[in-house]
Amino acid sequence: MEKSPAPKLLPILRSRQQAEILAWLLDNPDREASLTELSDRLDVPASSVHREVERAEQVGILVSRRIGATRLVRANGQSRYFDPLRQLLVTSYGVPERLTQALSKITGVQAAYIFGSWAASYEDVRSSRSVGDIDVLVLGNPQRDKVYQNLAVVEPQLGFPVQATFRSGDWLETATDSFHETVVARPLIQIVGVSDRNKKISAAEIAS
Repeated sequence: MEKSPAPKLLPILRSRQQAEILAWLLDNPDREASLTELSDRLDVPASSVHREVERAEQVGILVSRRIGATRLVRANGQSRYFDPLRQLLVTSYGVPERLTQALSKITGVQAAYIFGSWAASYEDVRSSRSVGDIDVLVLGNPQRDKVYQNLAVVEPQLGFPVQATFRSGDWLETATDSFHETVVARPLIQIVGVSDRNKKISAAEIAS
């Protein structure tokens, strides 16, 4: 049986998989998804999704219904745990989703990533720096005032200041400066780009 350690961003939870599933569902209580969709979207094994959904439903955090053979699950907004747990999850594992919403519809944003100490903690990578802010790399040629405006809207919901760094659309593939080396040496969490799923980008993948 696959086991994952307690997540660094929110170690009161049992695993990162549990945190990601609950964060995605509780962030929007109107959201409803099948277990297969949760597995595909969050890149969590189907067996783990089933296990975590079962546990959360038993204590009333989630509710489910069936349409034929398909089981659909959503957050239980009536649960006494909903509000406090949602707040904790949004300020930890809900961060990528909120930033995706803030940046994905801005014209000129070709891709965006979270990097730095927050991204390292999200990926459970040891870092010499504690998390003091959320660093966001914005690639392309967007209207910067619009980026700052949208980030300012979501920043109070995330519990950390959000710092945006702008570079050209091909910067990850072509740059050779010391900042580039620092950025690609650590985890990058994709929040805008060709995939609608957050993912870790390694230096090897960028260089290929």
